[in-house]
Amino acid sequence: MRRPLAVLTLLAALATAGCSAGATPKAASSQVPAAADTFESPVAGPSEVPSAAPSGPLFTPTQTVTMNVKGFWSWAYYDHKTDQMYGSTPYTTSDTASMAKAWVAADWLRRQAESGKQPSSTAMAELSRMIRDSETINTFKYHVQNGNLTSIKRMITVCGLTETKGTQNSWSLTQMSARDVARLAKCIGDGRAAGPKWTGWLLNEMRNVRGPGRFGPIEALPADVQKTTAIKNGWLARDDGQWHIACMAVGDGWSLGIMAHYSSSLGKDYGAKTCREVTKQLLTQH
Repeated sequence: MRRPLAVLTLLAALATAGCSAGATPKAASSQVPAAADTFESPVAGPSEVPSAAPSGPLFTPTQTVTMNVKGFWSWAYYDHKTDQMYGSTPYTTSDTASMAKAWVAADWLRRQAESGKQPSSTAMAELSRMIRDSETINTFKYHVQNGNLTSIKRMITVCGLTETKGTQNSWSLTQMSARDVARLAKCIGDGRAAGPKWTGWLLNEMRNVRGPGRFGPIEALPADVQKTTAIKNGWLARDDGQWHIACMAVGDGWSLGIMAHYSSSLGKDYGAKTCREVTKQLLTQH
């Protein structure tokens, strides 16, 4: 079901290496510069976001996020309690890479339950490795069983996404905006994605992501909040000469999406740091 969300404006301006995502309205632009850019993310107008926007004790989503980042970056914070979205460059999309594995697992498990089927222990072990360790081989198998591109279209419908586009039957090449990532995270957290039978299991797997996939927002959160936060990240250096980074996190009453792509010469950690630093700046105390 589609829920009303605040619409955020976008600025992608050239000329400087500094990036700022803040609260000064600017004209929207669909251009995504390839070099070091300046991005500002205003809070939307009074009819969309209250002038005194509510914030929980953990995050202050209305504050300015300012970083020096070469390439594209975008973030979105979704306050589930107030149904308000905050962030930068809301319409611009980037690759999901392995982040989409959370949906592949959710879609497969929900459809199994809807068909009255009980997944085998082998299938559950494969899905667990797909989430915790970001194993890729079996992701293709379950994505095919989900119907390939049909599954991505189902994600758009089930989770009320507005900018997401599937391509070439690929889960990894799915294009998502940061705010659609935050919406997907909420969709997983509230049970629409995996259904009532498997949501608890999926969230537990996402809370136990380990190895190279455990980076970004989770690193910036307080230790007690980390324990209750579910994550799934994507990272891949593509043939286009860029690293594509996607970070998704969902906690108690909130979700966060961060997307980035930049020169492959900068390495994976450059994008991981971007996700971590955005989260850190949004925290009420940092």
